[in-house]
Amino acid sequence: MTKLDEMRAWWEERLPALLDQYEVPGAAVAVDLGGEVVAHGAGVLNLSTGVEVNTDTLFQIGSITKLWTATLVMQLADEGLIDLDAPIRSRLPEFRIADESAASAITVRQLLNHTAGFEGDIFTDTGRDDDCVEKYVATLGDVPQLFSPGQLFSYNNAGYCVLGRLVEVVRGKPFGTCLHEHLFTPLGLTHAAHGADEAILHRTAVGHLRPTPEDPMQPAPVWSLAPSNSPAGSMLAMRPRDLLAFARMHLDGGRAGDGTVVLSEATAKAMREREVELPRLGVMGDAWGLGWEIFDGAGTGVIGHDGTTIGQAAFLRLVPEHDLAVTLLTNGGKPIGLYREIVGHVLRELADVGLPAMPVPAADPQPVDAGRYVGTYNSRLFDNTVTQDGERRIWVECVPKGLAAEMGMETTTVELVAFDGDTLIAKEQEHGFHQPYAFVGGAPGGPAQFLHTGRADRRADK
Repeated sequence: MTKLDEMRAWWEERLPALLDQYEVPGAAVAVDLGGEVVAHGAGVLNLSTGVEVNTDTLFQIGSITKLWTATLVMQLADEGLIDLDAPIRSRLPEFRIADESAASAITVRQLLNHTAGFEGDIFTDTGRDDDCVEKYVATLGDVPQLFSPGQLFSYNNAGYCVLGRLVEVVRGKPFGTCLHEHLFTPLGLTHAAHGADEAILHRTAVGHLRPTPEDPMQPAPVWSLAPSNSPAGSMLAMRPRDLLAFARMHLDGGRAGDGTVVLSEATAKAMREREVELPRLGVMGDAWGLGWEIFDGAGTGVIGHDGTTIGQAAFLRLVPEHDLAVTLLTNGGKPIGLYREIVGHVLRELADVGLPAMPVPAADPQPVDAGRYVGTYNSRLFDNTVTQDGERRIWVECVPKGLAAEMGMETTTVELVAFDGDTLIAKEQEHGFHQPYAFVGGAPGGPAQFLHTGRADRRADK
């Protein structure tokens, strides 16, 4: 029995019980080791219908789509059609945000590595027509600049929509058409869909949510997010094997399975090189490349990306040194716990690599003077107010606003305790892990400029 045969046998034995343990309705997993692929599915794609997941079931991949968008952009660079270090306006002159000097300076590279610096969680719905991404980018004129371009990392969905529009303008075609012509077709994909109209032709999973923590899991009321955010991850769905065909192309120096050159070898390598370091943020990586998230650990480089949509979560990890790729696609429940069980087992058994330990607070954390941290940090979706009470306990109250409030999200209050320097950590778990809260920027000893949880929220009370 080969290692991959043993892995498939382990999935067959363990996956159903793990789905129950983490309350995940259905999941599919696949591994590519040296070009040999095995896949497995379990559970149901929809609790209302009871249809079983199999290896051809499509799941949404969410923000893993950003790797596909980055690849489309890097193809343009390979062809000499764009310069990564030129301002985005050199090819997209209509790009506007509130800060004109920043808009004229932001480069393609800074959009790819999430250092452009403008607020990124913008989910404006501009319809379903082929011009929805164009219309979306036209709405960004009042979006604030949080920090100087290139100053630090802040995850930016809107920035990837701008990159998607760049692809449309240079290619002269809608984003979905570019995906099909420049990635789906050369990779030979047969079970991939850009949107519900294509996904309905396949055995497709739906997301599941709990209206309240006490309610049972039920199918999400809508299948996907707005098409205008497609380049950032709102529409793309596929079976695990097709996602691994994309990963295999990157492992093989930009070549598809039939030898077709999708990217140059140098470009494929450049995409996974470190561009910017991150604060210690729990489930996110240690650094970012040109699209790829970079995870340090066990002396072996791991790259990947995660994705979350409405009730679905996806995970992709590659270990280039071991010629290995693994993906896990899920449709509800507590996916992070399942990811750590399934993907953790694959990496240990096939690459002798362990997942980084999840951050946890000390059993008896030291008291913290929160003077540098106290204040309100805001974005378009949330106001986060940090306070310290008379007992020196530190709290962050998160008040939803705008679209977050319209979606019914409720105010939460979380206690923070000491963790690592200017990074505090939630005393209790949120969404299956203890979220670190990094306070960055500002003069030494003075008020922190940003509250960083992957996105940098700027202090409002200067």
